[in-house]
Amino acid sequence: MKQRRRIYYTESQKAVMWERWRKGESLQQIAQMFDRNHSSVQGILAETGGIQPAQRHRSRLALTLAEREEISRSVVSGDSIVSVANRLGRAPSTVSREIKRNGGSQGYRANRADQLAWDRARRPKTCKLVDNRPLARLVASKLELQWSPEQIAGWLKHAYPVNEDYHVSH
Repeated sequence: MKQRRRIYYTESQKAVMWERWRKGESLQQIAQMFDRNHSSVQGILAETGGIQPAQRHRSRLALTLAEREEISRSVVSGDSIVSVANRLGRAPSTVSREIKRNGGSQGYRANRADQLAWDRARRPKTCKLVDNRPLARLVASKLELQWSPEQIAGWLKHAYPVNEDYHVSH
C-alpha cells in the first residue's frame, strides 16, 4: 500500500472542517471532502479538544504592516530612529527593537518582519526548559538546593548576562 504524502491544511480548509463539524458531520464525511482518512481531520479538531479556537488577530498595540513599511523606507533612506518614531507616533525604543529583532539596519524588510512578528505571537509557546535540557538541569539543581524561582531567575541573568537562552521568568 502506497503511503500518501502529508497534507497541510490551509486556514480556509480548517474553517470548512469546523463548520461541518458544528453541523454534526462525522470525521469520515469531512475527511472525504479532502480525499483523506478521518484521522487526518481528527488531528485538527482534537488539537483544541473539539472546540474551534478563536480566530487569531493582532493586538491593537502591535506595529502594522504599513508602519513596518514606513520603518523599512526610513532605514533605507538613513533617517534616525527618533524621527521615524515621531512620524509613527511610537516610542523610539519600539522602532529600535523592531529593527534590531528583524535583520538590523542592513537587512530589515517590512513583509518579512511582519510575518516573523505573526509567527512569534503564536500561542501556546513551548517552555524554555523543554527546549533547553542543560538549562532544565541547572534550574532543577538550584531547586534541589531550595532556591526560590525568583532567586534562580535573577541568578541566571547575572551568571549568563549575554546568553538570553538562559534567561527565564520566575
